[in-house]
This record gives sequence, C-alpha cells and structure tokens, in this order.
Amino acid sequence: MSEETRTDSRGEQQRPQQRYQQRRQGRGRYQSRGRYSRRRKVCAFCLEKTKTIDYKDIATLRRFLTDRGKIRSRRKTGTCAKHQRRLAIAVKRARHLALLPFTAEHIRRY
Repeated sequence: MSEETRTDSRGEQQRPQQRYQQRRQGRGRYQSRGRYSRRRKVCAFCLEKTKTIDYKDIATLRRFLTDRGKIRSRRKTGTCAKHQRRLAIAVKRARHLALLPFTAEHIRRY
C-alpha cells in the first residue's frame, strides 16, 4: 500500500481527494454531527430594523457586555458586522460619559 491510498471503514481503497470529498458531503455550515443542530443566530438590530444604536440606551447596550464589562463578540451575540461596529462605538461613547463602566466593580476595588 502506498502513502497516497488508505483504506476506509469498509476496507476499500481511497485517495486523499476522495476522503476529503466524503467528509465535506452532507454537512452544511450550521449542521452538527451530533443529535441536535445549532440554530443560526440572527442580528437583534436587523430584526428590529433600528437605524441607529443609541449610546444613551443603557439597557440595550448592557445585553452586549460581559459581567466584566467587555464587549461580547459577534459569534456569541449574533450581531452582523455592520451593527457590531456601531455597537462598539456606542459602548465606547457610553463609557466615556460614565454611563457604562470600563470594568466590573469587583475588579475596580483593588
């Protein structure tokens, strides 16, 4: 047996390109191997069709911050790239005006 060919689970010979194609087959972008499929996250701002993200709306901005005061990533929140950039600017403006904390309170004590 040469290095180019290997045997699969049924004992048949396969080339590297065939193995790659079999792995890619049948699995879409958001499908998982397991029992449950992950639901695609949707941008909250696109759903509401908001024109601007207001830096004075603290309740909305806090949903996108961690408990330590960091801005959550797009992967975790599901916001689109355009709204993530605008969200970051709004959070930074609110921090500058002391509407939002830069860090969590338990970290600021020391």
